[in-house]
Amino acid sequence: MVKVDYDAFRFQFITHDNGKIGYLDGAKAALQGGCRWIQLRMKGATRNEILAVGKELKKLCKEHNAILIIDDKVEICYELKADGVHLGKNDMRVEDARSILGTNYIIGATCHDADEIAQADEDWADYAGVGPFKFTTTKEKLNTVIGLEGYKKIYKDCWESGATLPKVAIGGITADDVPPILATGMDGVAVSGEILNAHDPVEKTREILKKFERNK
Repeated sequence: MVKVDYDAFRFQFITHDNGKIGYLDGAKAALQGGCRWIQLRMKGATRNEILAVGKELKKLCKEHNAILIIDDKVEICYELKADGVHLGKNDMRVEDARSILGTNYIIGATCHDADEIAQADEDWADYAGVGPFKFTTTKEKLNTVIGLEGYKKIYKDCWESGATLPKVAIGGITADDVPPILATGMDGVAVSGEILNAHDPVEKTREILKKFERNK
């Protein structure tokens, strides 16, 4: 299996078009600010649109020594030779994606509780995206929000069950949320709107990175 780069994994940026900054420019700002894990998420976009952005983003990620993960689309991940794919609850099963991609690609799975994390672990996922932390406008059809107490319970349940899959928190996370989330035992955070909606997205990315330095 691929060894996940933990230093990159702990701080992830998920692309979104908020009307003033697009997918590629948002990712570019996050990379310039020091983020080294980008998930290309383009809900509703055509295959050709995702490929066009993905090709450019792959070049940018290579320049910044960053990981490129494709949201949902296993075939696009393979065609782009990206680093991996992230699968939601209604996407291809982890075990099926693994049979297509083999062991040289990272596969992440969206999870909401410790049981789902244990199943993803059993299915040979490389990490779990656990959320939503709180309400977010960048994702439709949200599950019930988890919150800090929910993350604490998930960490405890995973510890007791022996599920060791790395876990990244996701969903409406701000810079100020990072320290308390990490204190629950989560291994990292994924951010989108907090960076894209900032007055200076590059500086906001740097601000978030500093939160990790203080929690080492």
